[in-house]
Amino acid sequence: MGRFSPDSFALLRRCDIGRSVQRHLASVWEGVADTTPGRAALVQGTTRRTYAEFETRAARLAAALRSAGRQPGSKVALYLYNSPEYLESYFAALKIRAIPINVNYRYVDDELLYLLENSEAEALVFHAELAERVGRVRERASRLRMLIGVADGSGSTDGAECYEDVLAAYQPAPRMSRSPDDVVMTYTGGTTGMPKGVMSRVGTTVDNLMRTVPPALGLPPLSGPADILDTVRARDEQGLQWVSMPACPLMHATGLAIGALPATTFGGKVVLLGKRRFDAAELWSLVEREKVNGIAIVGDAFARPMLRALHDGSSRDLASVRLIMSAGAMFSFEVRKGLLDYLPAATIVDYIAATEGYMGVAISRKDKVAPSGRFTPGPEVKVLMEDGCPVQSGSGEPGLIMAGGALPEGYYKDEAKTARTFRNLDGVRYSVPGDWATVEADGSITLLGRGSQCINTGGEKVFPEEVEEVVKQHAAVDDCLVFGVPDERFGQRVVGVVALAPGATVSVDELLMAARQRLASYKVPRAVLVVDVVPRAPSGKADYPSARKLFERANA
Repeated sequence: MGRFSPDSFALLRRCDIGRSVQRHLASVWEGVADTTPGRAALVQGTTRRTYAEFETRAARLAAALRSAGRQPGSKVALYLYNSPEYLESYFAALKIRAIPINVNYRYVDDELLYLLENSEAEALVFHAELAERVGRVRERASRLRMLIGVADGSGSTDGAECYEDVLAAYQPAPRMSRSPDDVVMTYTGGTTGMPKGVMSRVGTTVDNLMRTVPPALGLPPLSGPADILDTVRARDEQGLQWVSMPACPLMHATGLAIGALPATTFGGKVVLLGKRRFDAAELWSLVEREKVNGIAIVGDAFARPMLRALHDGSSRDLASVRLIMSAGAMFSFEVRKGLLDYLPAATIVDYIAATEGYMGVAISRKDKVAPSGRFTPGPEVKVLMEDGCPVQSGSGEPGLIMAGGALPEGYYKDEAKTARTFRNLDGVRYSVPGDWATVEADGSITLLGRGSQCINTGGEKVFPEEVEEVVKQHAAVDDCLVFGVPDERFGQRVVGVVALAPGATVSVDELLMAARQRLASYKVPRAVLVVDVVPRAPSGKADYPSARKLFERANA
């Protein structure tokens, strides 16, 4: 699998990329495959695929999709675990100008059906382990016409075409002209209502990658897609290749947009974990084996187990790690500091961002660890009070963060939500995902949390993330979620669920007493339930509805 032996068909398909490569991910990836065909692109377990194989397999799937009637604008849903097939299917959809759709692999029947119907999915690529769910909803998914099952040793994919058989049955699709206005769509927002599809232009994605990736490689931002291929060629000649590991799911924006797309766009190698439940020991073993440079995670849910695994005393060569990137959930100060003790040459980049827009970044190094929840805002970011006035630096007043710059187009089939989230201010378009922050005297912003989770207790606003951060600083606590429950006197009262670190013991009273040393009394939880595992999505994001159900059942 590791050697490239071009056949005559591949040579006929190859285009003269020259200086005319299009601002489109599929076109850029085709160019990367032409430039460095024999380089490793995707690694998972014993599977190793070169860029030539990555491109050819995606082209064969693209031919199958087109033969079955899929056209530009058709939706291709990916109900897959992390795997090379995920990225191949994403590539294949883009090749024919279709729209790849991410589907959370934890979704059960009704959730799966909702997303298929809302997205108007015409094709579904899924792992065999999920086949029973697919079988129960397929007849009710009104537009679904094509099912492709990826064998994974868990059973059959009856009623679906086998992924490998499909690839074997089709010659690679010819390349085509594409538009930077083609669309990708990311479904997000399951903890605050029904999932919604965020639409973005493919060209905007390429522009963002040209602006943000080169500085991480020690290069200036690039001006055009052809410059990407020049960069790939130059790095290949120097024997340089960035190795990236999306430790979180590819179906989550952090895993795909931060962990995978930058690497594949610049000729890097994407290393995927083999297990379907996060295993920090496996992560560090792969880091050592594959000489991973960058790791993409979602906050403490990944970082804490990673740090515990480093505490086990095993000798590891982790000198290759240069970057840990996180977005989507809290990444605590003490955990970042602990990781940097083991990875002194690394930089930790913690983004405050949503699928709807980028808001700020916190950069930590061994000699300077950024405070928890403190970020440098993006150049086009504003923080406004509810009356629309800017929050004054150092005032302590909370305000809504408004993200600027290159933004998505809006939500699919939801003009009302689009209007609420994407707003024009003085002729400039902003995104308002719902995050609140204060502005410090130095211009940095301190994240308070998502307004939809804000607790109103006796007229006082309590942002769960602030309380969770304090509770998790106790040595006995592994994870925590805080939320509000109805209260006859105060409207809501603050409560939470806590999971203790392995082998730790502590009383709830002790935890609350420690919290009182650092929080105003109205912010301190009135009750805490100790649980084995704090509910989180596979991406690491907080699952507040499930946490609330655990608490309510225990206190019924």
